[in-house]
Amino acid sequence: MSTTSTPQPRALLSVYDKTGIVEFATSLSKHGFQLVSTGGTARTLRAAGLEVIGVSDVTGHPEIFDGRVKSLHPAIHGPLLARLESEEDLKGLAELGYPPIQIVACNLYPFSAAAAQQPPLEDSALLEMIDIGGPTMVRASAKNHRNVIIACNPSRYDEIISNLHSASGVHSVGMDLRRSLALDAYEHTAAYDSAIADELHARWVGRPELSDDTAEQTARLPATLLASAVKTHSLRYGENSHQAAALYTNPREFDNHSTLVTAHVEGEKDMSYNNYSDADATLRLCRALSTDEWPNTPHVCVIVKHNNPCGAALGSTQKEAYEAALASDPESAFGSIICFNEPLEADTAEAMEPLFIEVLMAPAYSEEAKKIVMQKKNRRILTIESPGNRLASLERILVRKPIEGGWLVQTEEAPVIDWDKAKVVTEKSPSEEEIASMKFAVRICEQVKSNAIVMVQGTATVGIGPGQTSRVEAVRIAARRAGERAKGCVLASDAFFPFKDGLEQAADAGASSIVQPGGSIRDQEVIDAADHRGISMLFTGHRLFRH
Repeated sequence: MSTTSTPQPRALLSVYDKTGIVEFATSLSKHGFQLVSTGGTARTLRAAGLEVIGVSDVTGHPEIFDGRVKSLHPAIHGPLLARLESEEDLKGLAELGYPPIQIVACNLYPFSAAAAQQPPLEDSALLEMIDIGGPTMVRASAKNHRNVIIACNPSRYDEIISNLHSASGVHSVGMDLRRSLALDAYEHTAAYDSAIADELHARWVGRPELSDDTAEQTARLPATLLASAVKTHSLRYGENSHQAAALYTNPREFDNHSTLVTAHVEGEKDMSYNNYSDADATLRLCRALSTDEWPNTPHVCVIVKHNNPCGAALGSTQKEAYEAALASDPESAFGSIICFNEPLEADTAEAMEPLFIEVLMAPAYSEEAKKIVMQKKNRRILTIESPGNRLASLERILVRKPIEGGWLVQTEEAPVIDWDKAKVVTEKSPSEEEIASMKFAVRICEQVKSNAIVMVQGTATVGIGPGQTSRVEAVRIAARRAGERAKGCVLASDAFFPFKDGLEQAADAGASSIVQPGGSIRDQEVIDAADHRGISMLFTGHRLFRH
């Protein structure tokens, strides 16, 4: 540090979120800082009895254009960017008469909150919520963190003051803290810019997931893929103990309790990486089934193990749905994750008592039901708060998948099948009851890892063959799980049968009707085999791969 004398240091305070700013400014004043501030922040500090220099007094220029320009001036950014270790820069500051600014507190206009307003703001009003001077001050301060302490989060004010107390002046505040605060600053502005780009893309180009046309969805995909999320907490480890992991939340979801990451978690053990991964698959399938398509069986229960459903059912009562889902594969349900689309009832909770459950999810719990399920140790209970205490149905979303060197991005939704255009390809036609079971089966099939086979009776799974490299092997696994319940079942396949052996295996197990996309060069061979075995078959023309 140069021995050249410098004027009294200044702290520049310009915040939208004024939490703790009076206390922070008071402490800085006691440490000998002159306080420089703008607009509303200056008024707040003066109202608290603090002496404040207005930015216009520093720049010698009034705020203009309704405050659009106030801090963009060399009298502000010169002191922010001056290298105090440089004799040249110190000399330049002195010649210009600019005292150094060594602490900055700045957070930005709440663009995301403005963008989320309903009804939506007009573009002209939203654009006024794009902060210009604030990000410039934050970035300049972070760039010069060797000389400027930047605080963009009120939660760090106390830490800064504590370090000032223990240091022999602001110059002695350690580099570890300075770098940490600078990194906070750049993450803050990066997230801010990401939110702006995302919202303006949605307004001016359109969100891909909000279009029903695949070509238009593709055209709407952004030219630059941006992501902004906040780490809510670290997890003990990832899929395995040698992997690090954490949970991140999209800032847009902070006030939305209807999502998995913002769900209320109760229980003696924290959620793990695998718990969240499996819970996501469970919730997704439960939402896919939580529709008005089955008015006589409104209750949904889904049981998932290792990202694949081992049981799913609809019921006229919740307990009925649970018992039918459990019967699909009670062995695999040990240590599973279970989701209900409506508040958990006491009789269902009693029925679940013998089963070891890792995670239980529902939009709410009756008082008696919660008392019952919380008696077991090591259960995690998640509340997915939902309008009307019923899980919302699955909406089309945009999903991304990391691959080496980049990302794959696609829209994802529940199967969109025009059943009026589905084609019966066999001599025997499926009954109305079988078609109803087909509609249920394909909803399940779409959420099972490929190659996938699902056997159902009515609106309950009886056998699921997930994630096989061979489709005929997937049929064998589903049939083995179903046992005698395969007799007369409806079978759904996520893709076409490439050979007749898969269909013959299904017939041997007892399947009476099959729904599949069709499209194989050997379709006729498969159809002939179905006719020979007296099986009805429907082609949907809609593949359901999940990799």
